[in-house]
Amino acid sequence: MRKALEVITFVLGGLLIFFFITQLPQFFEYHHEYKFDDNALRKKALDLNINPIPTNFREASKLLTIKNGEISHDEVALGQKLFNDTLLSKNNDISCATCHKLKEGGEDNLPTAIGHNNQKNPSHLNTPTVLNTAFATAYFWNARAKTLEEQAAGPIQAHFEMNMTQEEVVKRLQESSEYVQLFNTVFENEPAVSFENVQKALASYERTLLTRGSLDEFLEGNNDAMNSKAKKGFELFLTKGCKGCHAGTSFGGLSVEKFPLRTWWNEWLNVQVVNDKTSVLPQFQLIDRTFPFENIGGFKGKDNNKLFRVPILRNIHQTSPYFHNGSVKELKEAVQIMGKYQLGIIFTQEETELIVEFLKTLDGQIIQFEESLNKNINY
Repeated sequence: MRKALEVITFVLGGLLIFFFITQLPQFFEYHHEYKFDDNALRKKALDLNINPIPTNFREASKLLTIKNGEISHDEVALGQKLFNDTLLSKNNDISCATCHKLKEGGEDNLPTAIGHNNQKNPSHLNTPTVLNTAFATAYFWNARAKTLEEQAAGPIQAHFEMNMTQEEVVKRLQESSEYVQLFNTVFENEPAVSFENVQKALASYERTLLTRGSLDEFLEGNNDAMNSKAKKGFELFLTKGCKGCHAGTSFGGLSVEKFPLRTWWNEWLNVQVVNDKTSVLPQFQLIDRTFPFENIGGFKGKDNNKLFRVPILRNIHQTSPYFHNGSVKELKEAVQIMGKYQLGIIFTQEETELIVEFLKTLDGQIIQFEESLNKNINY
């Protein structure tokens, strides 16, 4: 009996120590010592292949991870027209621009997309931004598409989005003399009006949807483009581990990662007591702890293994709500969740605010590339 008590005491003591260690970050604020001046901060970013986006498409295209031959002004113009045309949807009421609002961060600011006949995405998936997707290496939350052309075909054919077939799209375009002329001008292959060429035109237009913010100016040498808080936030971003997944010029879209990566001790228990006054005995219910927020839609990423394409952070300040099912409204909360569950760090309130201040420098306007698109450009 005594030995059993000693074992129990030892186990409980170990659990108590474990609890104390894992909760230390929540009781103490660790203050980061900022080490970088402007030049050192800029150099560290450039060394990590975080490059400014040029204003000339010929130069910008050198940074793109997807290569696709030639692009021309006419092809981009056709893609832009298709992007904004409701003709691509069953009821002639939805275009690509309906969910990808270019003046609102490249998405719709809704928890989940609303499509054909006001249907919600069946997995309650949040609309990713279309801006700067030319840098990405995979598309959709589960990274199932590998090219922008492949991605462009998805929403058009999804029954809960635009609800069209390839044949229906081609038939409608062929009935338009304007579109027939435009496709014949842009494409040499026969037939010029084809679903494949619709994909090509949309992808070419979307490749030009690149944005520049104050961070780009800082990277080019303008120290006044970012305030001191944003610079401190940038240093935290680079040194705390954020850049490990949100990498490159696009700050994401380049890899598939597990989320959440960490589980905290006090979240291992998947049951909670229900306050039921009609019952004498305590009542319990299961809690879905798949994510550190409500698992609306039940989506669990690629292969159902909590693997997600890393979101692009450019213009992230404009694209609330956050995460794959739009469950988090505030950017501050999103930063704290990522710190805790991906990096194992409890960001202080000050650190959170500094990182958010930095993320604001990724907001930018779409670059007008018309001049550099007058001739075909190889990329």
